[in-house]
Amino acid sequence: MLFDTHLHIVDRQALDYPWLSGAGDLNRDNLYEDYARDALRCGISNVLHMEVDVAPARIDDETNYVREVGRRQGSLVRGVIAACRPEEDGFAAYLERSAADPFVKGFRRVLHVAPDDTAARPLFRENIKRLSGTRMTFDLCVFPHQFETILALVDHCPDVRFILDHCANPPIKDGMSEVWRKGITEFSRRSNVTAKISGVIAYGDLENWSVESLRPYVEHTIGSFGWDRVVWGSDWPVCTLGGGLAPWVAATHALTSGCSPEERDKLYQANAKRIWSI
Repeated sequence: MLFDTHLHIVDRQALDYPWLSGAGDLNRDNLYEDYARDALRCGISNVLHMEVDVAPARIDDETNYVREVGRRQGSLVRGVIAACRPEEDGFAAYLERSAADPFVKGFRRVLHVAPDDTAARPLFRENIKRLSGTRMTFDLCVFPHQFETILALVDHCPDVRFILDHCANPPIKDGMSEVWRKGITEFSRRSNVTAKISGVIAYGDLENWSVESLRPYVEHTIGSFGWDRVVWGSDWPVCTLGGGLAPWVAATHALTSGCSPEERDKLYQANAKRIWSI
């Protein structure tokens, strides 16, 4: 069974997504019902919803929307990784409120679309440090050219648990990058970082990707972090641009076919259950 740590629900009737107008084929509704139909067929048993960069004024509305999805009979949704703005005043109060809500499991601020200096700003760094010693995780979605700044953030917050999304967004379509390869190694040396095996389809040839085209990136990430510090995510609906949920699940099984049942279980679900106490 798989624990999906990276589902995006998009409901344009319920919430506002300023970025969607420039998102091409993703500019559509992608509802939980559409995901769940395939997820159940693929053996997914638990899900965390990942924030979808809604309009800042709608952040709490997104969490409450997903909460209602989680309350439906038979829902797979166990919690949310909520949006946040650590670069702004008010984060401390938001954290305190969220920490009292067991449905909120962590936070993400999408940094690969933010100014490159965002994570270097003193207020941002100090606000992220407030997560130290809490049950909350912080997801990092960054590009390789931002690695130096993000590594400095991780070092500034050694007691915060970070999740590195999408194998750190490797530029697969352009071939193996030394910046990415060395960056993964550096991130893995920080014991407070866990890598998420997700999203890699989007960085290759969407129409012609193969298991073998993904293998060097997935294997380098898992080899660097080890089986105790990796989790799995679908990145649905982004994965639908490269074929859908079922092909990505099949690729995951193929990529790990030579691994032990214990190793696969850690990646597939056990580590996620431990990290988020589910």
